[in-house]
Formats: sequence, C-alpha cells, structure tokens
Amino acid sequence: MEVATGDLSRYHELIADLFKQPTSREEWEQYRLSDEQVAFFHENGYLSNIKLLEDWQVDVLNEELVSATDPANPSHHLYYEFHSNESVDPNAVLLHALGAWRVTEGFHDVLWNPAFVMAASQLLGNKAVRFWHDQLFCKPARHGGVVAWHQDYSYWTRSVPMQHLTCWTGLDDSLVENGCLYYVPKSHRWGLLDKPELAGDMEGLMQYLTEDQKAEFKPIPIEMKRGHGTFHHPLMVHGSYENRSERSRRAFVLNVFADGTMSDTNGTLLDGVPAIPKGEKLSGQFFPLLFNAKRYYS
Repeated sequence: MEVATGDLSRYHELIADLFKQPTSREEWEQYRLSDEQVAFFHENGYLSNIKLLEDWQVDVLNEELVSATDPANPSHHLYYEFHSNESVDPNAVLLHALGAWRVTEGFHDVLWNPAFVMAASQLLGNKAVRFWHDQLFCKPARHGGVVAWHQDYSYWTRSVPMQHLTCWTGLDDSLVENGCLYYVPKSHRWGLLDKPELAGDMEGLMQYLTEDQKAEFKPIPIEMKRGHGTFHHPLMVHGSYENRSERSRRAFVLNVFADGTMSDTNGTLLDGVPAIPKGEKLSGQFFPLLFNAKRYYS
C-alpha cells in the first residue's frame, strides 16, 4: 500500500508493524474469549484483565504518546477534541483527547489489533464491529485528576440503537494508588441515567440514583498490568479517582458499535466530521469496519 501520511483515518487497515493480521480462521482462534468470559460480561457488565498488548507494543505506544499529545504536532488539528486538562484545575490534571487514531500509526493500528476486534465482536453478539471513536486519558504523577462516575452511552445518544462497547487499555500498570478504573458491577441493568460533568465532581452521578441504586453502589477497583484491557457495557457505571502516587497512569480507550448503528441527529457526531443524516447508517471514512464477523464465522 502507499505510505501512510496526513490524516490516517483514510486508511482502513494495518499500516505499521505493531500487529500481524491473521490470515486464517486458525490464526484467529488464539484470540477468542471463552464462553465463560462472555457469560461473565453479560452478567456483570464488564470483562477485565484481557491481555491485548505485549510490553514492546506498549513501549512503542508510549513513545508515540509524547508526539501525539504535543500541541506542536503538525497533525494536532485532526483531533476531534483535545483537552490538556479537562478539569481546568492545575492540581487535578486529566489529559483527555479524542482522535489519536488520525495522528500516529500506532494509535491508528490498535483499532485493528486482532485480540481487540475478536473480543469486541464476541461481546457484541458475534456481530461485525465498526469504530466509533478513541480517547486518551492521562493522569500525571502526584496531581492526576478524577474521571467522575458516568455511563458512556449517556454521551452517545446521538447514535442508535444502543449496541456499543468500550475497551480501556492501560499504558502503565493501573493500581488503586495511581487512579485505576472502578466499576459498579451489574449497574448496566439500571437503565440510562443523566450524565454528570466528566472531570468534575466525582460523586455527581449520585443525585440521579434511586435509593435502591445507591444501596447497590459498590464499586470495585480494576487493577491491571500495562498492556491489559477491560471491556464494559455502554450503561456500566464507572469512573476513576485521582492520582496522588509517584507514577503516571496513561491509557487509551477504543469505543465501537455493531455494524448497522445509525445516526440519530442531523448535527455533527464528532467535531470536524461531516454530518450523517438522522436514520442513516454510520459508516465511511470516520466510522470504519474493523472486523467482519460473518466472514470469520462462515
């Protein structure tokens, strides 16, 4: 293929050497989740500690992260959103950006990571997987900010039906002390809640919960080695506390949905992306097909 340059969203395949594309059903099999793992996800709303990257791949991405988050990067304008500190409090820093897949080869190619797309397809009911958007979440040592309790789909209601999935992958070991992710198990059954400010009051969601939901609100920490990922349902209540440790907590998030998801607005879905009329399928340059389940399972 041609050398990948400029806006990498134009390339809907692997463009670097971070991953090897499987060429047979047998090669794909090594990435399959077990039936028990899939059942756990549907029962609890999440599935954690899935190895998605080798250490050397994490090293490559961490090197790219420095360039990708540099405002002087010539491709910086390609981000849908870029907040060097979403909280605006200098004592509670949360770098949050959407669109790194358009900027560097590694963050582009993680979309087509075979281990990721196979698991995503299984958790979406063995359907074809289409890309929604990515995110970077970086909490520096000693003054990293919170990500308030929230449900992802509360920010995504402009796309229907709800058949979405999130995968959070750590670029550092993720521990309680450096602000790891927390889940509220089985909260994906609570229905859609109002959304709080993402980097605001950690407990802002509480005002929208019933007394029964508050009684069931028992968060658990998701501690993982770097290179491991955790998948969660679009209605899973999750968040993360501040980082007051001596180590950073860097991560990227891949958000996907089952092929056939449609626009539910005539407005823009992502900043800088041409609008897709309400009722039309999400596809094209900015919503590429990552995994064709029918081709694999036939």
